[in-house]
Amino acid sequence: MIGFVKGTIADFEEDMVILEVQGVGMNIRATTQTLTNIGNLGDEVKLYTYLYVKEDALVLYGFPSKEDMRIFKLLITVNGIGPKGALSILNAISPDELRFAILAGDSKAIAKAPGIGAKTASRVILDLKDKLSLEEAFEAKLSHNSGALASGIDNNAKAEAIEALTALGYSPSESLKAVNSVEIDGNMDTEVILKAALKHISF
Repeated sequence: MIGFVKGTIADFEEDMVILEVQGVGMNIRATTQTLTNIGNLGDEVKLYTYLYVKEDALVLYGFPSKEDMRIFKLLITVNGIGPKGALSILNAISPDELRFAILAGDSKAIAKAPGIGAKTASRVILDLKDKLSLEEAFEAKLSHNSGALASGIDNNAKAEAIEALTALGYSPSESLKAVNSVEIDGNMDTEVILKAALKHISF
């Protein structure tokens, strides 16, 4: 099992990056978002990888974080979704958005992925809802945004505001979107963030 690959970006193809590792070019399939943000030719990068083994091929799938790879691995446990289907879903909806869509039961968001129908999207929610938690979803999203936040206190206030909106009956995806639309600074507490976020929710 190859846990991760660290190498220099040698080339890009439609759905993969080629990393040069000690003179060997490794083809690693990834989402469009990963390929867009990974870097430029000549940059050294690290991708966490999942090795898919089938009769006629070995395929490496790469992810910028262990948590993103975990979401991919959860998706391929769903009956009818292989690695290609999982990658299709993650191309249509980011791992962060997917967590909230699953927890909110938002099958329409998942069904936007090419090749994923309403029944399959519903199966994803049914199979994975109990394997995710709102707390983990908040933490994952906030960790991705940590560079834009002033401190850990801001993280807590933001998470509490999202939880408060969810308690008020808004879906996790609606709550997250509303709070993310607020320009947060170090002086804002949960109540201020919550009031500002409510103004961004369309009824």
